[in-house]
Amino acid sequence: MSSSNGTGAERSASLSASASSAASSPASAPARSAPQQPASPPSSGRRSENSTGILFGVGAYVLWGLLPLYFVLLVPAGAVEIVASRIVFSLVFCAALLTTLRSWKATAAAARNPRLVATLSGAAVLIAVNWLTYAWAVLNEHAVEAALGYFINPLVSVLLGVVILKEKLRPLQWVAMAVGFVAVLVLTFAYGTVPWVALALAFSFGLYGLVKKGVGGKVDAISSLTIETAALTPIAVGVLIWLSLSGTATILSNGAAHFWLLAASGIITAVPLIFFGAAARRLPLSTVGMLQYLAPTLQFIIALAVFKETMPPERWAGFGLIWLALVILTADMMGGPRRNRLLRAAGV
Repeated sequence: MSSSNGTGAERSASLSASASSAASSPASAPARSAPQQPASPPSSGRRSENSTGILFGVGAYVLWGLLPLYFVLLVPAGAVEIVASRIVFSLVFCAALLTTLRSWKATAAAARNPRLVATLSGAAVLIAVNWLTYAWAVLNEHAVEAALGYFINPLVSVLLGVVILKEKLRPLQWVAMAVGFVAVLVLTFAYGTVPWVALALAFSFGLYGLVKKGVGGKVDAISSLTIETAALTPIAVGVLIWLSLSGTATILSNGAAHFWLLAASGIITAVPLIFFGAAARRLPLSTVGMLQYLAPTLQFIIALAVFKETMPPERWAGFGLIWLALVILTADMMGGPRRNRLLRAAGV
């Protein structure tokens, strides 16, 4: 759920221009040798950007990790009402944010592109499936399996890259995929059935990321979320009306506190996405990849410590294999920069 771009190239170009200007003035070379040393400010600037990016990234994933506690506060609302409210109030919050930031122009420009709107509408359906599955899982004592879904997600993303984008896997990635496949078999035995909740979450979010990857830098995070929620809002409003008419809606019948908790879902949906976008613009992909394990780790801890869900030995074995696959995948990812340097040195 992210779009990333960077300004590092602009900074590098600016520094290169300054250096070449100083080098082309022999008369002033002695005098200019001292000022040429401010190589440290850009370095400290990059460190500052990195630190800011890590803070935003940690903030995003911690908020996502604590989401199960928020859903419990929304009881007696069911998963369908929670997701419908989340969609409607996310649109309200995005509209307020766009007005405050005076960013309607960019959103309007994106909304005039039929192909982009169609793509984002497809992404909206996928994220709605993800939200609905996750809310149902948390409210029906499947929080551990929901956490498993987000642990599996990186493996699913690699699989989608192979199947849909025709990417080639490196040896370590093949090993990680094989270990992940064995883990799913073990967990199928542990649960007595295929872990559909985990797989639905992993594939819906993986496909959502794939669709958003196709959008690239054509739209910013807030405009993207605005268009996605706008596409879903008519359905969400219809669902809320239907729930009200059938007497099962809680948004207006459980007091002001309950209403405002549901209304806050707009903020709780948008803020982590904005934080994530800010982090993705500042951090290398490998760092973002490492941070993403924060959310399912917190969800897993909450499921065990707060919701008291059970973890029999065979389920621990399945989770252990998933974590091993993630360690292998992370090791491959962290070795990427070194591998690229060696390939460049070899002229490949």
